[in-house]
Amino acid sequence: MSEIAIRLLQPEDHKPLVALMVEMQGHYSVPCPASAEILAGLAALPAGVDILIAVKGETVLGFASACNLYPGPGLKTGYFLKEIYVADAARGAGLGRKLMTALAELALERGHRRIDWTADADDAALLRFYDGLGAAAYPKKVFYRLTGDALADLAKA
Repeated sequence: MSEIAIRLLQPEDHKPLVALMVEMQGHYSVPCPASAEILAGLAALPAGVDILIAVKGETVLGFASACNLYPGPGLKTGYFLKEIYVADAARGAGLGRKLMTALAELALERGHRRIDWTADADDAALLRFYDGLGAAAYPKKVFYRLTGDALADLAKA
């Protein structure tokens, strides 16, 4: 079988990525839209979104999705890592680290000076993974989210 490659998502990768995204939603026990809706979302990605995939043959084993940020410290650009996920069957083989390494390489290639993300504070294994990358937690920052009625109410204000 072929080796694992890390590369930017291409249109021909959309269907294999959908299967992994469906698995991810199940892994996190959250509702999952229909495959056609996921495909439509992938086909209409907003400008500034980059998705790296880990592929073996035609199977997508993992992905990392990041979007461009501006401004960052020193008025430089950066990435916000929105999601990183590795298939349950492929965990423990270093794919998460390979995806993060490729994202760091891509960030520097594009002139970004940082990658930011959030993590579930209760997921000790995930926190160890991020610590093992050399990342620093910023406990003085608070993560906010505006959604649902609060989003609609603010938009009407």
